[in-house]
Amino acid sequence: MRITDLITVLSVILWLAVLGVVILSSVQAARGQKIKNARMITIILAVGALVTTVLSAGLVFVEPEERGVVISALAPKGYREEALQPGLRWVMPFVERVELYPISRQAYTMSIATNEGAIKGDDSITARTSDGQEIFVDASVIYQIDPEKVVDVHILWQDRYSDLVRAQARGIIRDAVSQFGVEDVVTDKRFELVDFINKNMTTKLEENGLILVDFVLRNITFSDEYAASVEQKQIAEQLAKQAAFVVEQRKQEAQQAVETSKGAAEAAVIAAEGNAKARMIEAQAEADALKLIQDAIANNPELLTYQYITKLAPNINTMLLPSESPFVFQLPQNVQ
Repeated sequence: MRITDLITVLSVILWLAVLGVVILSSVQAARGQKIKNARMITIILAVGALVTTVLSAGLVFVEPEERGVVISALAPKGYREEALQPGLRWVMPFVERVELYPISRQAYTMSIATNEGAIKGDDSITARTSDGQEIFVDASVIYQIDPEKVVDVHILWQDRYSDLVRAQARGIIRDAVSQFGVEDVVTDKRFELVDFINKNMTTKLEENGLILVDFVLRNITFSDEYAASVEQKQIAEQLAKQAAFVVEQRKQEAQQAVETSKGAAEAAVIAAEGNAKARMIEAQAEADALKLIQDAIANNPELLTYQYITKLAPNINTMLLPSESPFVFQLPQNVQ
């Protein structure tokens, strides 16, 4: 409870006390009895009541989140041009009064939900897009009274400034939506829509002594017909994506099969090349061996005779042949 309210309550109590003393004194006087010092008590109570009444009429306590507009019968324009600042302030009793205005942030919500908006029931903004589609917009305007323009707000709107916020918000939102297609308001261009509304709301509110703190585009609802068409489109797009995925999967499987076949072919080529090289090496080795044998025989013809004899009987060291045998071999010199 504010101190000014306490003073007002005290003033009422004192006036009631004065009235009670007067009535009691009158009753006692009618009975021939007098209340001792009744007049003095009445005067003291009356003076106290008068002082508290004057104080309650002249003292004003302004909260930190408030500003006061002084309506004055003494001012040339009927009001003081400077607003009262926070604290305990004094105005002329009975010829001046104070209207208090909050400068803290306030929110005005317009919603399709019954109990969410400032007005009960469906209070969403009906708007049409540039391509003729009807949409329903839920929005919140967060604003505050400019502390430097409280007097202007009082002159222009008094305590009906929320009506200004409502009217400007609904008009600007409708104008903004009409400049965008229905698909734009649900894509990245939604941010452009919000920027457009912010700029225009800021200008309009500033002209009337208000500050736009934030604009919240809470939700966009489409008509039943458009919602059904969007659902069908999404289903078709999903099916198309699924078909494209299957095609891509088949392509990847075919590519994998090609790569596998290519790898097997390359492996076969490498194996064939390896076998060919091995045969070439083996043939070369055989050729080299034959060349060595040929050279050895050429250099020592008796070696062939010896090899022949050893092949006939590897364990025989001496062979006797008849004198008429056509085979007469001269053994190698190093054979005993």
